[in-house]
Amino acid sequence: MTARPPVYVHPSQLQIGVYVYLDLGWMDHPFTLSHFRIKNDEQLTQLLRLGLDKVRIDPERSTQPPRALVVAAVPPTAPAATMVEAEPSPALIAKRQRIERLKAQRAALAQCEKRYLDAARTINSISRNLIALPQESIADAQALTEQLAQSLLRESEVVIHLMNDKVMGEDVYYHSLNVAMLAMITGRAMHLGENELQQLGMGGIFHDLGKSRIPHKVLIKADKPNKAEADFLQMHVAYGLDIAGKVQLPAAVIQMIAQHHEYMDGSGYPKGLTAAAIDPHSRILAAVNAYDNLCNPVQAIHALTPHEALSLMFSQQRRRWDGEVLSTLIHTLGVYPPGTIVRLNNDNLGMVVSVNPAKPIKPQVLVYDPSTPREEAIILDLTEDDELSISKALRPAQLPTAVYDYLSPRTRVTYFFDGKGARAGSGA
Repeated sequence: MTARPPVYVHPSQLQIGVYVYLDLGWMDHPFTLSHFRIKNDEQLTQLLRLGLDKVRIDPERSTQPPRALVVAAVPPTAPAATMVEAEPSPALIAKRQRIERLKAQRAALAQCEKRYLDAARTINSISRNLIALPQESIADAQALTEQLAQSLLRESEVVIHLMNDKVMGEDVYYHSLNVAMLAMITGRAMHLGENELQQLGMGGIFHDLGKSRIPHKVLIKADKPNKAEADFLQMHVAYGLDIAGKVQLPAAVIQMIAQHHEYMDGSGYPKGLTAAAIDPHSRILAAVNAYDNLCNPVQAIHALTPHEALSLMFSQQRRRWDGEVLSTLIHTLGVYPPGTIVRLNNDNLGMVVSVNPAKPIKPQVLVYDPSTPREEAIILDLTEDDELSISKALRPAQLPTAVYDYLSPRTRVTYFFDGKGARAGSGA
């Protein structure tokens, strides 16, 4: 298919409704994005101030055609110098403020990722030393979960960030950390106290303890397990209980190990318990464990997007989960959880990188903009723009190669939290 030649018009021909592309660096204009549909007179004025000879437009994405050419309707041609105006416009001032917020967001994310990696290394050490040094390992787990619980409760609002999967190591430790984090964040949203949050964190760290006795080749098998293999995999609960008893884990943690695969409708294992027989903390752990397994299965080819995972749990598996737990998890992560590839209502493509549970339908989105280097990618906080919203979720495979490489969809979806009051923003 032959590519359409670009269409250019004189700036005097622009009007509200015309979709424009600015062939300038992001730092060389005052707008949030480098391509957009003109929506008001202020944007028209800003476009004229750029002093361009011509502006590229997209007739198919425009709701109004360009005007007929009007000669000498703009100031004489001058180099694009918007970013150094003597008297900056309100749009330029807002752009500069946005740039400063982006810098703060990236600095905050770097700190968040450091804390995430520190926690993962701690869980790695706990898992490796539990048998040889049980008291010390359990004390380390209690110290970590106590710190996390206090941090969660100290903040008035919590922002959940998508972590960078390029720093990942052995899967089991990140799964344990992810389950612990999601359980504690969900518990916080359900108004649980510090001790209960700490217990949930401990349950997340140790819930798959018994998998250490399952042969690695069984755990990572690509094909669907046969009945014998499936039965063997389910034995990890019994193995976990055996180890937990020997190292003397707290009773509340042992109960969560026993019940983290029990479902409200009785379809779980090992005992097929139903509703009232399942501990409330185990109900939380079961739901977040299932969510993480859907997003991060052993074989990445079978992974669901975060949006698909929550949709499946709600539409097809709802009877398995405690209703309050599922609704809280969905509200906390948002309809479009971090890691979801999205199309915005202005047709821009992006990836959700953070969500504030207090405003779940207005997450922060890293936007594809080829005029901006990937390491300086624009992050839009949808709470700051009433006209921008997410129109639909996409599978990463639907993205053109250039967009896929730019957004870098995560092969493993992992989360950590940050306090909105203490540290601004997010990143990816």
